[in-house]
Amino acid sequence: MRTLVFTAVVAAMAVACGGGQPSESAAPAAPVANPVDTATAGAVAGKVTFMGTPPPAETISMSSDPRCMNAGAKTETVMVSGDGSLQNVFVYVKEGLGTLKFPVPTAPLVLDQKGCQYRPHVFGVQAGQPIEILNSDATLHNIHAWPQVNQEFNLGQGLQGMKDTHVFTTPEVMVPFKCDVHRWMNSFVGVVAHPFFAVTGADGGFQLKGLPPGTYTVEAWHEKFGTRTASVTIGAKESKDVAFTFSG
Repeated sequence: MRTLVFTAVVAAMAVACGGGQPSESAAPAAPVANPVDTATAGAVAGKVTFMGTPPPAETISMSSDPRCMNAGAKTETVMVSGDGSLQNVFVYVKEGLGTLKFPVPTAPLVLDQKGCQYRPHVFGVQAGQPIEILNSDATLHNIHAWPQVNQEFNLGQGLQGMKDTHVFTTPEVMVPFKCDVHRWMNSFVGVVAHPFFAVTGADGGFQLKGLPPGTYTVEAWHEKFGTRTASVTIGAKESKDVAFTFSG
């Protein structure tokens, strides 16, 4: 009887949180071959830095849910290394690829909820690529995506180990995620139509490999400091460096 009651409660929570099928309709079939000639492909690489004194990370109070078990967790809005390298910047080719179509990965990217924080905090996928949303915590999470172009969804996961899959079908930079149960939880995904994107790590570095020769607009996005863009032209087998600087 207890099991039946618990199952009913979890089902009710999922419905209240907008449960149900989270995935959008499947994207059109992707081409099988990469349209870029690998013999002439080039690359764009660089680094993102912060100039000035960055705002300090804040300790997150998780006292509202003792099952979070993540003492000392910090906000990840601004993460700057000692040398000024800026982390969690989404860098991608915004313009220049024309009508080229690229294969879409079938392997899902995992968005985990662990220690009552999203992992990763910033990430990218191709339109049509599945995102597997995992609850690694022994507590209820409510995943609420707020796109402007794609379909919004609001999904409850009441049990540890629960998984759901979602597909964004249209390019959109960026789509925010939040948890309606734990208000401090947030994450961002950049949805693009090609594989030329990266997220900076602690060293602030990024690489966009396998680009065909051409002129591109490359954009760097940060959740607090906005965007920076640069124009870069690469020839056959050429690599170019691009630097982005943000300030507060």
